[in-house]
Amino acid sequence: MLKTLSLMLAKAKEEWDQELVDKQAEKERYLSERITPLHTSGLSLSQLQDLCRELHAKVEIVDEERYDIEAKCNHNTREIKDLKLKVLDLRGKFKRPPLRRVRVSADAMLRALLGSKHKVSMDLRANLKSVKKEDTEKERPVEVGDWRKNVEAMSGMEGRKKMFDAAKSPTGQ
Repeated sequence: MLKTLSLMLAKAKEEWDQELVDKQAEKERYLSERITPLHTSGLSLSQLQDLCRELHAKVEIVDEERYDIEAKCNHNTREIKDLKLKVLDLRGKFKRPPLRRVRVSADAMLRALLGSKHKVSMDLRANLKSVKKEDTEKERPVEVGDWRKNVEAMSGMEGRKKMFDAAKSPTGQ
């Protein structure tokens, strides 16, 4: 398994190197076709100036072409981005804004959902279970006592001393 993997990597490296060599050869061939060698030796001043003007004109033409291609590329990039957004919108995978709470009655909601078919008003409170007050009072036992005795016993220093003694006496003995 490891040997197979190493052979595959070696073959991929060979192909990569061959591809780099082919690209370099193609570049050199293309440049030799497009660019003529420049001979400036033995030219007079006026001939050198003409050569400079000619080269400057070629540079301007190439620069204009580069600018046009760059503008087309930017335009295509924007168009691709817009089309991607349209595709996302059509798929429905876009970020939904947070929804706000709206108070709507049950009747209004049914009218909105069912339209003109909804004629019965719905009273949601009619279906609630009714609880009688008598039942709740019977369930809760009420302790009746004189609350004043308890307050008087606990007020002042005597009450606090009684509480302190009560807390201390079971552990102290």
